[in-house]
Amino acid sequence: MIRDLDTLTGPVLIFGGPYSNLQATEALLNEAARLQIPLHNVICTGDIIAYAGDPAQTLEAVIQSGIHTVMGNCEESFGTDGDDCGCGFDEGSDCDLLSRQWYAHASATLSPWHRQWMRALPRQLRFSMGEFRFAVIHGGVNDISRWVFKSTPEPVKRQEIANLDGCRPVDGVIAGHCGLPFADDLGDKLWLNPGVIGMPANDGATQTWFTIIDTGPGGLNVKFHALSYDHDAAARRMDDLNLAPAYRDTLTSGLWPNMDVLPDAERLRAGQPIKPETLCWSPRQLAAAE
Repeated sequence: MIRDLDTLTGPVLIFGGPYSNLQATEALLNEAARLQIPLHNVICTGDIIAYAGDPAQTLEAVIQSGIHTVMGNCEESFGTDGDDCGCGFDEGSDCDLLSRQWYAHASATLSPWHRQWMRALPRQLRFSMGEFRFAVIHGGVNDISRWVFKSTPEPVKRQEIANLDGCRPVDGVIAGHCGLPFADDLGDKLWLNPGVIGMPANDGATQTWFTIIDTGPGGLNVKFHALSYDHDAAARRMDDLNLAPAYRDTLTSGLWPNMDVLPDAERLRAGQPIKPETLCWSPRQLAAAE
């Protein structure tokens, strides 16, 4: 299901993975207000509910805000009364075992109306900004829980883009799921992950990440922003509910409990600080292969 937002004017704020972290979600909405970005220019790449302590409250905050949201694997699973989060973790892995606890906790807090709302979310959003055309997905086009990282080979990303172009060509893909912010300039195309706000980016810091895009004289301006929020309160909430300490500790250490899903390149960057940065991007016509 594709929802077309038509043309968005002015800066667009994009983020992923609230992950049941109410404190981070409220901080993100406050930041949008501080930056004077209207909520119809705010997009979430999915996975509203996951590891942290306030699944229903976080979902309600997103719903009441009216921001645009694409379906993530968690919304798909909760919306269809799935048995697990559908994150794509290897069966029996630490992530798989840990997810069973938070999934059961979250599922018990959701009403039938919550599930209906998640079930009705689009799997893809489309919008234009100036001369640029974008598609927003969660993981992959046909695999909602596909892991795509900065180090994922370019042919994989190009195949995903080709799958999108079957509907209507795009200049950029905005995707979530992997939990790490990055931009990959493919020359004629851009692959962007705006980061997630509900858990740190395995960089040893408590802050989380979102991205703002806007048009400028040189092309598209992509700016990664760090989000500070009351991570201690979010961790205490998980303690009060006796949720897995592994994810609670991540909120305060900035490091993931394990790196099962990460490719080698991303594993090597664990604990390394991420700096807010700005990329100015414009599609370049690539030379035809001889």
